[in-house]
Amino acid sequence: MKRRGRGIACMWYPIGFTVAANASAAVVKVNEDGTATLLTGTVETGQGALTVLGQIAAEELGVATDDVHVVSGDTDTTPMDTGAIASRTTYVTGNAVRLAAEKAKAILFEVAAPLLGVRADQLEARDRKIQVKAFPQRFLPIGEVANHAQLIKGQPAIGSASWNPPTVAMDPETGQGKPFNTYVYATQIAEVDVDDETGEVEVLRIVAAHDCGTAINPMLVEGQVEGGISMGIGFALQEEILFDKTTGRQLNPNLTNYIMPTSLDMPDIEVDIVDSYDPTGPFGAKGVGEPTSVPTAAAILNAIHNAVGVRIMSLPATAEKVLAAIKEKKGRQPKQISAA
Repeated sequence: MKRRGRGIACMWYPIGFTVAANASAAVVKVNEDGTATLLTGTVETGQGALTVLGQIAAEELGVATDDVHVVSGDTDTTPMDTGAIASRTTYVTGNAVRLAAEKAKAILFEVAAPLLGVRADQLEARDRKIQVKAFPQRFLPIGEVANHAQLIKGQPAIGSASWNPPTVAMDPETGQGKPFNTYVYATQIAEVDVDDETGEVEVLRIVAAHDCGTAINPMLVEGQVEGGISMGIGFALQEEILFDKTTGRQLNPNLTNYIMPTSLDMPDIEVDIVDSYDPTGPFGAKGVGEPTSVPTAAAILNAIHNAVGVRIMSLPATAEKVLAAIKEKKGRQPKQISAA
């Protein structure tokens, strides 16, 4: 008989470690045709980092994301980046990109100000234009200003910057300190069916609410949450490395017998991006990568307990483990003596 259960799990996750230097650098150049080139050491691993970094540069410069050409991960040409680790790219590298774009924009403002007859602090960059804040009809195309800066002023619109979360050493005696600069939070709720005759678990639905600061690209955030949930389901129910107890050799070294979720194993997923703002992040953003898979397994195991009343204390919660726990629980229950 299938029994339904629901479970909830909450988590917090640190972003931007501060115990040691954790810097990223970026270079932004505004070209004479109004496009921009961004140099970053960040490596794209499928998480959409380069799209987000391009969006941050575009927002600061007042151009379209398609106008930003991103050059990444080339140690010959790009500046240093600590790496696509610890869910830090949007937060740390994003800050470096924003600052570099801000410096390039400041050069454009200094060049455009006398041409428009105003002070530099009266200008803004919007819709591919350098315009007067209170009088947007007075403007110059950003490409025209960049060309003037290059050919007339001899000052190309190039900005470079680095950003490092404030490094705070841990107290050597107590081990206390501030190891990270900010944190993200999430709650996931899982709904499962558990067959109490076979131990098989089917995840039906997961609702995930994630705080990642301001979502620079909500669609990418949603995709990362869904991907993290997929990994969390594998962690909870399927993925296990098996070893020969005598030789220590791995028994399932390939994807033929290392079981992991497919599209057929994915439940209905509802993602809620919590609207928040972190003043230390680029345009209020923090991060979302690794935290997406942190609460999934706990929520699923809590749902199993809610359905059949057993706690699985080792992962993955395979059908064999669940069935064994159900049988053990039944064996501990006193027999019901019916009245004569």
